[in-house]
Amino acid sequence: MDNKEEDEHNNKSNMTKSKRKELGISCTLNTEVGAVLAVIRRAPESNSGFYHHPDDNTDPSILQSLKSLRALLFNPQQEWRTIDPSIYLTPFLDVIQSDDIPAAATAVALQSILKILRLGIFDEKTSGAKDVINSAVTSITGCRLEKTNPVAEDAVMMRILQVLTAIMTHRASVLLTDHAVCTVVNTCFQVVQQSANRGDLLQRSARYTMHELIQIIYTRLPDIEVNDWENSESDTEDNNMDSGYGISSAVDIFHFLCSLLNVVEIMDTDGLTSQTPDENVQLFAMYLVNSAIELSGDSIGKHPKLLRMIQDDLFHHLIHYGASSSPLVLSMICSTLLNIYHFLRRSVRLQLEAFFSFVLFRAASPGSPLQLQEVAVEGIINFCRQPKFIIEVYVNYDCDPTFKNVFEETGKLLCKYAFPTGGNMTSIQVQAFEGLVVIFHNIADKIDKEDDSSPSGPYPVEIYGFIPFWVEKSKEEDSETWVDYVRVRKAQKRKILIAGSHFNRDDKKGLEYLKISQLIGDPPDPKAYAVFFRYTPGLNKTTIGDYLGDPDEFHVQVLKEFTDTFEFTGMILDTALRTYLETFRLPGESQKIQRILEAFSEKFYDQQSSDMFASKDAVMILCYSIIMLNTDQHNPQVKKKMTEEDFIRNNRSINGGSDLPREYLSELFHSILHNAIALSDPTGSGSATVEMNPNRWIQLINRAKIMKPFILCDFDRRLGRDMFASIAGPSVATVAAVFEHSDEEEILHECIEALFSIARIAQYGLEDTLDELLCSFCKFTTLLNPYASAEETLYAFSNDMKPKMATLAVFTIVNTFKDSIRGGWRTIIDCLLKLKRLKLLPQSLVEPDDASNSVSDPQTLSSPHQDPKFGKKRHTSGIMGRFLNFMSMESVEEALNLGLSEFEQNIKIIQQCRIGSIFSNSSTLPDSCLLNLGRCIIFAAAGKGQKFSTPIEEDEAVGFCWDLINSIALANTHRLPTFWPYFHDYLLEVAQFPLFSPIPFAEKAIVSLMKMCLKLLASDQQPEASEELMFKSINLMWRMEKEILDTCCDFLLQSVSKIITEYPERLQTQLAWMSVLHLLSVTGRHPETYDQGVETLIGLMSDGSRITRLNYAYCIDCAFTFVALRNSRVDKNVKIMDMLVESASLLVEWYRVGYSDPGSNIMSIYPRPGYLFVMTDDRTCQTRKPRPEQF
Repeated sequence: MDNKEEDEHNNKSNMTKSKRKELGISCTLNTEVGAVLAVIRRAPESNSGFYHHPDDNTDPSILQSLKSLRALLFNPQQEWRTIDPSIYLTPFLDVIQSDDIPAAATAVALQSILKILRLGIFDEKTSGAKDVINSAVTSITGCRLEKTNPVAEDAVMMRILQVLTAIMTHRASVLLTDHAVCTVVNTCFQVVQQSANRGDLLQRSARYTMHELIQIIYTRLPDIEVNDWENSESDTEDNNMDSGYGISSAVDIFHFLCSLLNVVEIMDTDGLTSQTPDENVQLFAMYLVNSAIELSGDSIGKHPKLLRMIQDDLFHHLIHYGASSSPLVLSMICSTLLNIYHFLRRSVRLQLEAFFSFVLFRAASPGSPLQLQEVAVEGIINFCRQPKFIIEVYVNYDCDPTFKNVFEETGKLLCKYAFPTGGNMTSIQVQAFEGLVVIFHNIADKIDKEDDSSPSGPYPVEIYGFIPFWVEKSKEEDSETWVDYVRVRKAQKRKILIAGSHFNRDDKKGLEYLKISQLIGDPPDPKAYAVFFRYTPGLNKTTIGDYLGDPDEFHVQVLKEFTDTFEFTGMILDTALRTYLETFRLPGESQKIQRILEAFSEKFYDQQSSDMFASKDAVMILCYSIIMLNTDQHNPQVKKKMTEEDFIRNNRSINGGSDLPREYLSELFHSILHNAIALSDPTGSGSATVEMNPNRWIQLINRAKIMKPFILCDFDRRLGRDMFASIAGPSVATVAAVFEHSDEEEILHECIEALFSIARIAQYGLEDTLDELLCSFCKFTTLLNPYASAEETLYAFSNDMKPKMATLAVFTIVNTFKDSIRGGWRTIIDCLLKLKRLKLLPQSLVEPDDASNSVSDPQTLSSPHQDPKFGKKRHTSGIMGRFLNFMSMESVEEALNLGLSEFEQNIKIIQQCRIGSIFSNSSTLPDSCLLNLGRCIIFAAAGKGQKFSTPIEEDEAVGFCWDLINSIALANTHRLPTFWPYFHDYLLEVAQFPLFSPIPFAEKAIVSLMKMCLKLLASDQQPEASEELMFKSINLMWRMEKEILDTCCDFLLQSVSKIITEYPERLQTQLAWMSVLHLLSVTGRHPETYDQGVETLIGLMSDGSRITRLNYAYCIDCAFTFVALRNSRVDKNVKIMDMLVESASLLVEWYRVGYSDPGSNIMSIYPRPGYLFVMTDDRTCQTRKPRPEQF
């Protein structure tokens, strides 16, 4: 019972609310009717003193309709939401449309309608809503304001704008027809135009309303379905009238907005009338177009008519006005193009290239106003900031032989602007440099990823076999080989440009180069030549014309293929002929002209859009006539010019016996009269500026119809590397120049970040770029100035932050990317030598730590032949860690202000460079990199490129270099047989240097080599025959300067004694034993080393197990040498002779057991009677008679 009562209570409550709402609507409508009647009845201000009856000047039907509505307000037969809206809206609409109603009444009526619409009394489902909402548009847009003053008129216009907005935002607005929507927009724009001479408030309101209407209309576009009308050529949509407004109104409104870009204002200057674009209207139109594109998004691409309007009308206007507009207009144009790129780039491939070529690049050229240049550069940078823009531009344009190199030109343009010209950097230079840095970071971040295992080679790309370079393969056809295909096309494009250069000097050599480069098949394809002539920039147009007019059968085929590259659809004859003759210079020979015009006429006739011409012969005759007219009108030597009547008379009955339309011929005559057909740049050198004229635009649109869409793609490591390679040279030079000329800390930071990004890219096959980068920045360390003393260099390094930044950056890069350094090692070594002279290098730089104290184990090292660039990612995480730790501090002074001296601060910076790890961790260097490093160190040790102030300085530098070689060799013993023969060749090459001095080079070398030899012999993983390689180089050193055997006698004795005592079993070659025993015999010449030397020999010979077939002859020779010494002692000589006698038993034993080396004779170890074994200069063992002084 309680629930039933509660339900009844709720029903009564809802009924009460509904009645209250209904009553509220009735009261509202009553109030509005009363307000309108009151204003209508009010006497005019001019007659306020006289009685005024409302029926005197007012249409009685209007008053009657209002009174009738009032009678129905409180007695409705049904709910207001179900009543036909025309019942309560029509009276107010009649007031608005009346010519006799004063402005005040019109304003009140508009306010009433606005209030009704905002109340939401009806919606799209209400009966009669469609008719009344469209009637409302008709009435309001046709509002008459004859009886008004300017102030009242402005108020009415404001109210009209509000009502129109309310109509478009009303739920029933979906029932509006396309015509009604277009009328609303047109009315709003009329208010915008009329408000130009009125109050600022009205104009602002009108512009705001216009923008709001555009937002409402184009927000619906993604929900509108595509219909058959859009794919037809009809301009009127045959749509269902009940479906409301749709794509037709969107197309018409967009066309209207595009037309606003072409609005001009007439200027009267000194009696001369000129037309210039109305900038205010252009800006407003661009603002609305931007809104439409932003809100519609990629849904525009689903509607062909709207898309074609953007491809043709909009782009044509943007390109036409872009380069010659004001900075503000160009900025808006760039914003519009960026929006189009985001949503519609697949459909505007050719248009985007044209925009960059004819607008941005030209506006950014030095001849443009500075402000326009800045806007153009800013626009280019905004495009480059988009994540995939640069890779997509590179793939779509730079890798296509039929397009310009948009990315390359963009990069070089930014380099040109960013390059300092002296003094402080200007705003445009800073802006351009920031754009460059954006490109570097973008490429580096995309191709240098931790989880990317894709290959990076080969580089550069080679062309194997003929592939038609004009055929484009989509990514979807073969995604696996698509990247390789794109790279090959880029290589073909480079070859084509080279061939073009040869062609301009000698056409036969140029075409032959095409064959050599495999750009022409076998047998040759005429289309290859045709595409080469058509799309290669800068070709000599006269040479092309002569080739195309040649009577040879193959040349005729090329001419046909060349003509087939044109699209003349939609062109009139003179436009098509201009387009055709712009690509080459018509030859002078009549037969050649005939062949060319025949080919053109056939193509034009096949593509004509009407049946005006009866045959291709009529086209050719008219072409001849046009060329003659062109010569007649524009050749100054022709005195009597042809008239229009003469031209028409000359072309009678040429169309299959009939005349061509007079209007058509007249149009051709005036076109030639006012615009000559001429080749502005017959040489093809590019000196003349090419404009985007109507002919070229029609050709572009026709070509766009058959062109494949814009390719969407992600970064690939190989493509990223290739695209940077195209701008690598200017980029490195620009970064270095900016770092050199700038003193702003922020810009210096950006330079260092750019440096790291370039290095990250260069590691993938651009070794030359990395070398150039390091060499460029090494000069900023102040360590390479050959004319500065050590004190001057130290002062410059200590008192400027820039050298410290450069030093830390360079060595951080070397540590991280040392695998990719080649020739740059020379500059690095020069810097290290200078740091050594300044005593800034720690003493333990090349001393191995505990982990590397032993010779490297090949089992624990990665293969040196496995290039980590291919398939294996280098670990580049934390590349800038140490550097940013140093750079993030507010200043170097603050960072190092720890009570340290200036010298200690410098030492601290050098320690952060981690120079020692470059050499101690060299085991993973590729062979080519290791060889370059070793060569640079050996050459530096020999004094190449060095300048020493004192012998002590030279001695220290040479010793340091050999310490580095020692460190490298010990870190790479697992591949010593691979690289050391090359190192030995470098040592031989050093001896051929002019003015080479073996002291101290050979002295330091033999000490270092002997140390390496000792460590190799002490290692358990000694590579096979490694000691022979070392001793070969040791012998070379003492042969350079034999005095070093005396100066290093003590060290050599200690080393040789240790080898013979501790590692005799590890000497596996004759050369090793020969070298060791020879050095031992040399030490006997000095009294201070004689005793230890002879004891070492006695120890060797006394242990029978150490005398082997391998070393027996050299032991005998060494023993006789010691005996023959002048300073030898008798007791030692006796002992040695006894051992020689005892050693004979070894010979007998070897003979009995049949021991012999392969290919040798056992008796070869015996010298002939009365002879001794001696070692010759070429390190061979021979016998000779002893000299008398030896006994």
